[in-house]
Amino acid sequence: MLWTASKIKGYAISASDGKIGTVSDILFDDTNWLVRWLTVDTGTWLSGRTVLVPSAALAHLDAHKEQCAVKLTMQQIKDSPDVDTERSVTRQMESTSYSHYGYLPYWNSGFGYIGGLGAMGSYGYMGGMGGARLATSRSREEDAFLDAERDHDDVHLRSAAAVTGYHIHASDGQIGHVAGFILEDTDWTIRYLIVDTQNWWPGKKVLISPRSVTDIDWNDGQVRVGVDRQKIKDAPAYDASLTIDPAYEQRFQTYYHIDMADA
Repeated sequence: MLWTASKIKGYAISASDGKIGTVSDILFDDTNWLVRWLTVDTGTWLSGRTVLVPSAALAHLDAHKEQCAVKLTMQQIKDSPDVDTERSVTRQMESTSYSHYGYLPYWNSGFGYIGGLGAMGSYGYMGGMGGARLATSRSREEDAFLDAERDHDDVHLRSAAAVTGYHIHASDGQIGHVAGFILEDTDWTIRYLIVDTQNWWPGKKVLISPRSVTDIDWNDGQVRVGVDRQKIKDAPAYDASLTIDPAYEQRFQTYYHIDMADA
């Protein structure tokens, strides 16, 4: 099911034995547009602490109850590492959180959450929640890689809240700004970016695929895309009050010549 990220913000996070706080932000990887973490404000329960919950632990979203269930206990959340949201998230912070929750890191080098071999070698997640076992045959090269990365900022980890408002820079100039994100909750991918083109065509919003994004510039606050302004202007209009149905997605995919079978 597709969800607007701004709608999820404020949803209650429900652990297996009680509610722990509310969603305050979404952190995604800009290389594959996968949601990696939910930032959770624990409110008065943990004296205003903010914690990271991995997307692998998310169970389902409930629009009626406005909550997201997670496959964790309140104690696991309470004992989770402290996160300073005023600083960039480092690989060490992520690694510590993954280890605490019993999941393997999902790095761009190819390590995955569940099963199989990563591109760099031989560890996988084995067993259920609380029963993670790591294969121990990592090579020295893998250890060296992790040591080099652990204290560095994760440069591909982006805050949805921070990127919202960034200017959209088409191949031939600016065209609008990022107004939001649309997520798919079956695999926690970002399916679309919502683009507000009001400076050029008042009132019109359109969607673009993350596949069109060529770069995100933190310093200039820009998202660069590999299509021209006219192409974006003529794209199917997006109406937030309507559900994105298969017919709309088919029009979108046909317009941009996207084959979802290759996604």
